[in-house]
Amino acid sequence: MKNFKELAKNVINIEQQAITELLQYVDDNFELACQLMFNCQGRVIVIGMGKSGHIGGKIAATLASTGTPSFFVHPGEASHGDLGMITKDDVVLTISNSGETVEVLAIIPVIKRIGAKLISMTGNTESTLAKLADTHVCIKVSTEACPLGLAPTSSTTATLVMGDALAVALLNARGFTADDFALSHPGGSLGKRLLLRLSDIMHQGERLPVVNHTALIKDALVEMSLKGLGMTAVVNDNNKLIGLFTDGDLRRILDLKIDIHQDDIATVMTTTPTVAKADMLAAQALNIMEDKKINGLIVIDKDEQPIGAMNMHDLLKSGVL
Repeated sequence: MKNFKELAKNVINIEQQAITELLQYVDDNFELACQLMFNCQGRVIVIGMGKSGHIGGKIAATLASTGTPSFFVHPGEASHGDLGMITKDDVVLTISNSGETVEVLAIIPVIKRIGAKLISMTGNTESTLAKLADTHVCIKVSTEACPLGLAPTSSTTATLVMGDALAVALLNARGFTADDFALSHPGGSLGKRLLLRLSDIMHQGERLPVVNHTALIKDALVEMSLKGLGMTAVVNDNNKLIGLFTDGDLRRILDLKIDIHQDDIATVMTTTPTVAKADMLAAQALNIMEDKKINGLIVIDKDEQPIGAMNMHDLLKSGVL
């Protein structure tokens, strides 16, 4: 019976070695490729056939999401109209392990005539594609992980890693930030954590639970029930936040000699509540709530007046939690 674990480990070891070998190819040619893409006034167009095409699609997506506008063009489709997507202001990154892929070579003369800069990424520095390019990034591997030496394995891994190296080098050179990344990922949980602010999810206006410090406890409980956040802000006569009363506070006073029909909310409120500002990231608010083991936050303005409130349920609905 085959030892699948040993076979798998052998593949991983071979591909690890292939990645290590790439270090020697992060050279002047690599730097020129980065410079061409950094200075590009148009888009980085990635072209590849077969497995190289699949990897090329991922590289284009990584570039696009990290500050380098990019998209993938299939070389077969390029010959039937899609070359119209390429302009003289673009940089074309062609991928071919052999450097002799017929479908890719067929469109090189047109790319040259358009005037776009050409970067090749191949495993053969003497290949036709390497020689035709403005710069060539080598992705040569000594051994494919496929025992037949036929299926692209180590070579596609090396191509993907070199593509990541280009993208991340450009990301840093552009000063690309987490906020920039979030703008291209608004639909995912990562984007929400990086983009969503308390002003986007907080309860405000008539939905904000708030009572005056002279209100009776029973009136505060009514306000909490009406607004449904399990808490209410307590303000002074100038509408400045001076306290907070929560469901947890209610449980704590049950054993005390408190008359909810006679005593003021000021006698039982928390006088130093944790607060937040409207421009705070929702993810940051979540960290504060988890750290302090609280279920909600009051949002205040520069005058320390409450303008919003939110709880864990709001974070859950927003997708941050």
